[in-house]
Amino acid sequence: MAIQSNKVYAHSDDVVAREIEGELIIVPLVAGIGDMEDELFTLNETGKAIWDLLDGKRSLGYVSAALAENYESPASEIEQDVLGLVEELLKRKMLVEVVAVG
Repeated sequence: MAIQSNKVYAHSDDVVAREIEGELIIVPLVAGIGDMEDELFTLNETGKAIWDLLDGKRSLGYVSAALAENYESPASEIEQDVLGLVEELLKRKMLVEVVAVG
């Protein structure tokens, strides 16, 4: 599956996310999600900011641009971070691609 900046992704219905002590914990609701050794997946503040913007309405390009406005890092570096996290979350089935209807 090719991850592209014009694609839109949303949280899987098969996970729940909770913030605990500044970290976002993603918990699978069904078997086969995540990693056998580590079913829980935690995100730091930056990962949480990316997760929050992956709402099924905004493209990855938008997510990267929005984060670039808030963080003092080069836009290309932020984009790579976004793509890397999305790739990992897709692999773990914690995100799903939103397919445009119409």
